[in-house]
Amino acid sequence: MRVNVDNITFRYERGKDAIFEDFSFQADSGITLLKGFSGCGKSTLLRIVASFLKPSKGSVHVTSRYRYGSASFLRNDVGFVFQQLNLLPLASIQRNVDLARSLAGSPKRESAKWIQTLGLKNLANKKVSQLSGGQQQRAALARALSKKPSLVLLDEPTSGLDDQNTEIISRALRAHLGFDTTCLIATHDARLEKIADDILDFNSFLPLEEHMQKVD
Repeated sequence: MRVNVDNITFRYERGKDAIFEDFSFQADSGITLLKGFSGCGKSTLLRIVASFLKPSKGSVHVTSRYRYGSASFLRNDVGFVFQQLNLLPLASIQRNVDLARSLAGSPKRESAKWIQTLGLKNLANKKVSQLSGGQQQRAALARALSKKPSLVLLDEPTSGLDDQNTEIISRALRAHLGFDTTCLIATHDARLEKIADDILDFNSFLPLEEHMQKVD
């Protein structure tokens, strides 16, 4: 999938500074990291691309067979992992993954594939509330990827994770994403740079917020 963000302007409240102003960006298939300081707009850009947020100016275009922003687009083409994860806490990993997969009409084998790939096979029948933070993050990723989405949007997927959990996620993304899948990852984690096809570094073109600027 190709994603084109064309000259967008976005602010959360009228009268506030714009998070983006006349901002353009293009991503093709592969893994693109969105890097930058906290508050620079990485998570906001993911939500705009997903159509959860609407810019006041400009547009977003995706090469999808579904209308951008429609329920079908979100259900079938978008795999999103939020920082909050949003798993069903009293349901098992298997149930969480199967629900998302079945709604997208993806084959049953995709559930087993991603549960296995992300090292969750022996935990599949455990409730989410019984899992560690790293296990929950991998479960959320398995749920998103079991849909076979064309657009994968990950918001800090390795935040707080040890090297082992990070390596499991890195290998899974690098080895098993479809050749036509576009994956955008908002992250501070330099460990993910080795799997990136492209890196968009917000620090290189957006000004630092006043309180973060260097004081002589």
